[in-house]
Amino acid sequence: MLWFTRLFSDPGAAQAVVALCLVTALGLALGSVRVRGIRLGVGGVLFSGLALAHCGMRVEPEILEFVREFGLIFFVYAVGMQVGPGFAASLRRRGLSLNLFAVLVVLSGLLISFGLSRALGLPAPAAVGMFCGAVTNTPSLAASSQVFAEAMPPEAAAAAVAEAGMAYAAAYPFGFLGLILTLLLLRLLFRIQPGRELETLRGIEALWNPPLRRRTFVVRNADVFGMSLRDFFGLHPDGAALSWIKAAGEERARAPAPETALAEGMLLSAVGDGPQMEKMSVLIGPPDEAKAGALPGRPEERRLLLSKSEAAGKTVQRLWLTPEFGVAITRLVRAGVELAATPATRLHYGDSLFCVGGAKDLERAAAFLGNSAKALEHPRVLPVFLGIFLGVILGSIPVYIPGFPAALKLGLAGGPLLAAILLSRLNNFAGMVWYLPTSANLILREAGIALFLACVGLNSGRDFAATLTQGAGLVWMAAGAAVTFAPLFSVALLARIVFKYDYATICGLLTGSMTDPPALAFSVQSLDSDAPTGVYAAVYPLTMMLRILFSQILVFVLLLWS
Repeated sequence: MLWFTRLFSDPGAAQAVVALCLVTALGLALGSVRVRGIRLGVGGVLFSGLALAHCGMRVEPEILEFVREFGLIFFVYAVGMQVGPGFAASLRRRGLSLNLFAVLVVLSGLLISFGLSRALGLPAPAAVGMFCGAVTNTPSLAASSQVFAEAMPPEAAAAAVAEAGMAYAAAYPFGFLGLILTLLLLRLLFRIQPGRELETLRGIEALWNPPLRRRTFVVRNADVFGMSLRDFFGLHPDGAALSWIKAAGEERARAPAPETALAEGMLLSAVGDGPQMEKMSVLIGPPDEAKAGALPGRPEERRLLLSKSEAAGKTVQRLWLTPEFGVAITRLVRAGVELAATPATRLHYGDSLFCVGGAKDLERAAAFLGNSAKALEHPRVLPVFLGIFLGVILGSIPVYIPGFPAALKLGLAGGPLLAAILLSRLNNFAGMVWYLPTSANLILREAGIALFLACVGLNSGRDFAATLTQGAGLVWMAAGAAVTFAPLFSVALLARIVFKYDYATICGLLTGSMTDPPALAFSVQSLDSDAPTGVYAAVYPLTMMLRILFSQILVFVLLLWS
């Protein structure tokens, strides 16, 4: 059994792999244990790392540093790829007001952290670690650790990173539990009934995202007689999408073609929201569903997947399937949101397209678009590593601010996150498709954050127990509780009393402003609805960026102040 014991004790790659896998496995098992419906989730890995390090498990510092940073990069890149496609749409709806609340949470936490650090005489590493742990944000801890490494001598930087990790671990438990407590207190204080709140939210969602409708119009407006469909939609780009047309005297309906000229009595079947339907009625003519219902041989509608990279990145007009296939794209579903397919709509790899045409025409269009769920499930590895490469370069660009001891950077957390958001938003860029299947995204995200937390726990666990019981650990915990609870509860009251936000929106806002996936899971479970998830995704990217930047600013300010 000597070989077995040496596997745990002899420094090297094998020992590091065994230690990290053991810490991660035990931590995830611990995080899956539910106590009154609450579980730590991936946060359990941090505590298993602290416990095993306290019991004597060691990994070479160079290996820990590399695995920690690489795990963080995988996590933030996967998050960016997940929220990027719907990020702009979320901001356009009501993302501005939600993100202002999230900024208020982040900024007030920063100010409280600075004030407590001065009042209690906390050293800079402890104050920064306490701030990051109180908001359960591990990337901000990594970003601040980078600043310590650049602004301090190597030995002092190593000690500062270790102290920040211990303060982070001390403040982390209430950072998680404090958010849950805030949500529960809010529910009790306002006697919230989740079912009624969800009904209210559905009504609001219907106003933001009006359901698509199908109408059949008769061309009666003489002003559009002779105008081609291309010219008509060029003048009115926000018009509805057409499904089929039928000219007067024709026996059967057909897919619309760009050069088709509008003529009196022509029937047009269109898809769009309420305002678009009203606009079409004014511009073209009145709807007449009776004629559409009596029409023989209407084209059928089928849902096709865009799984060929050659078709991605093009607009509906440029891809126009009608001339070659006799098929029209009427609407699409992207990231769970249904959109009208207007000529200017740019298509993304992985979109679900609703196409109208004859059965044989639809078969040929399906072959052109790919329509392969299996192809969408296959991860494209080259864009992943190229995106991470670009993200690291972006995060390394220095921004010099007069008076600061080192340049401000997005770092290994912010750079890949921003790169992933931009690339996934573009979807088709530099001849490649920037798309990550859901299963691959989950693996990268969960494995990355688990490895990061395992390394943080192993690096900080040796002195954690002594610090907590004999040193300043209790002070860190109390200060962290104030940093967690005060901003969350204040913003929750403001959002509920003054701005009349519903409970599901507040749940998504608070969990997103804390970038806390376990708390999001708790709110989804307690509401029995995914309603908070959309709000979480709307505020998460900006909040993550701010927490990374603010943690670095806090390091600079505290080092200058000391």
